[in-house]
Parts: sequence; C-alpha cells; structure tokens
Amino acid sequence: MTTGRGATAVLGAGAWGTALADLLARNGAPDVRLWAREPDVVESITATRENTRFLAGVRLADGMSATRDAAAAVDGASLIVCAVPSEFLRVVVRSVAASVARGTVVAVATKGIEPETLRLMSEVVADELPASAVVALSGPSFASEVAARQPTAVVAASADGGAAEAVQRALASRQFRVYTHQDIVGVELGGAIKNVMAVASGISDGLGLGFNSRAALITRGLAEMTRLGVALGAQAATFAGLAGLGDLVLTTTGPLSRNRALGVAVGKGATLAEALAGRETVAEGVITARSARALAERTGVDMPIVRAVNRILYDGRPAREAIAELMERELRAELDA
Repeated sequence: MTTGRGATAVLGAGAWGTALADLLARNGAPDVRLWAREPDVVESITATRENTRFLAGVRLADGMSATRDAAAAVDGASLIVCAVPSEFLRVVVRSVAASVARGTVVAVATKGIEPETLRLMSEVVADELPASAVVALSGPSFASEVAARQPTAVVAASADGGAAEAVQRALASRQFRVYTHQDIVGVELGGAIKNVMAVASGISDGLGLGFNSRAALITRGLAEMTRLGVALGAQAATFAGLAGLGDLVLTTTGPLSRNRALGVAVGKGATLAEALAGRETVAEGVITARSARALAERTGVDMPIVRAVNRILYDGRPAREAIAELMERELRAELDA
C-alpha cells in the first residue's frame, strides 16, 4: 500500500469531485490534480479558480490544478479519489490502470451498482486495479456544503484498515470528520440504494402526500436497504450509521438532493424523459433503481419500494397507483423479513 506524500489525483470534476479536490488541497495534500472530461471545466478552474459549471461561486484552493489528461493526473499519485458517475467508472479507471502504481490507495466516492454486473463501485475499481487498496467513501454530504466548509461527517470503509486510515488522514479537517469502517459492502449499499429511496421520497412529495408518508417511506426504505445488505454479507448495524440512515435522511429530505428533485418532478406528472431533460448533473437513483431491483431478485430479498420506483420510472405505472399498492400489501409484523 502506497501511503507516502506523493501527488493526489481526483477523477471526476463534478460538484462532488471538485469539492473533494478542494478539501484535499486545503488540507495540505501535495500536488492535487483534478481530472475533468469537459474542456470548459479545466479552463474555468485554471483561469478563475472556480468550477463555474458544476460548483459555481466557490473559490478553489490554489494547491489544486485541473487537467483533461487522466493518465497524467494519476501518474505518481499515492492517493486517487474516484468521483465519476457510476455508469462511467469502469471505463475511466480502466483507461488509467497502466499509470497507477502498485499499492496505490484508491478512495471510491462514486455511489451506485453497475447495471451489467451488479458489482458495487469498490468492486468495479478492484476489478480494474487489483494491486490497489480500495476504500469506499460515503455518508451524508452535499458537495456545496462541503465546499462551503459546513460541518460534515462521512465514513471511509475498507477491508484494509491501513488504507481506510490513510483516506481518513487525508480528508479529515475541522469541518470534515471521517470515521473508518470495515463493512465496505454495507457502506456502499447504503450510499447506493438511498438514492432510489430519495427518488421515492420525491415522488411522494410531488404527489403532496405529506410528512406521515415521507416518514413511513424513509423508515421502510431503511428496512429494505438493511435486508439486502445482510443478505449480501453486510452488518445490520452499518445501516443505522452515517452511510445508511444518515445519508438516507439527508437525500430523502434535503432540498439540494438531485434524486429527490427528480422524484418530485415525476410525482407532479412528468415522465422520466421529461424529468431528465435539461439536467446536466446525474441523478444516480435512476440508474441504481434497475440495478437494485435486479440485485434484490438475484438474492431473493423483498424490496417493494424499489419495485414501485421501477414501475413508475420504467413501466409507466401512475405514481399514485404505485404508492397505493405499497399501502395495500399483505399485512405483516414490522420486523418480518
């Protein structure tokens, strides 16, 4: 495991990747290199110290630079942070694999489940970088609030305790608290599936169903996440922590949540295509909904909220009917599987 003071690379210059690169630079990490696919993002950061496209209004630290050359960004890096959208993670990591030194610590800040393989994001990175120590970074964290130095707490999870601690040291600051964790499956599943629950919460809000409905949906959503996680070997307690309940509450209720906002539009009558039109940023819950349903079916885990979101988004089921079906399911004890 490489834990020295080499360069630091951040792959993905959306709001989250930019905020993490800025945090690393403010923490004194040497030579922070942010890779962006978009030429205007590189030009904006280089010329004005601001990512006007994805994180407007934030003055970025002088200790970071932006580049369109991903291989150059990771060359010689002792820490790499992946923050590209889930659907592009594998191809981006594969494109730089030859330039990543053996033992490099790779923190995966992307949340999702790969549709084709149903692999978690840390597993995708481990597939492409088998000689690296992989850490999952997750928790309740809106990028704009991290960049504004609002108090935030997240989790760095890995089977390699030393790698998790290396990420903890690199990112921790007076405003950004990082806890280590060993349950990488639970931490990643919490971060991925809470986005589906945020879409569901937005749909409920868009329908005007009220706070009772939202509270029920969040609580039962947590139960679904926990059931799937335990079936896949995660610890149930993980879902009561930052990467489970913490992230779930933030994303299902926060006005900055892209996934909730998309759900609100659908709840008000928009089709998925209409809700996605004009959105430059990714609502990961749309992609993860299908992957979560497939993973639940493969493991034999009942996830009615996930099914309902899929019916609404992809099967043309009217949102109000799908919500009614959730309420009319067979009666059972709350703690039943």
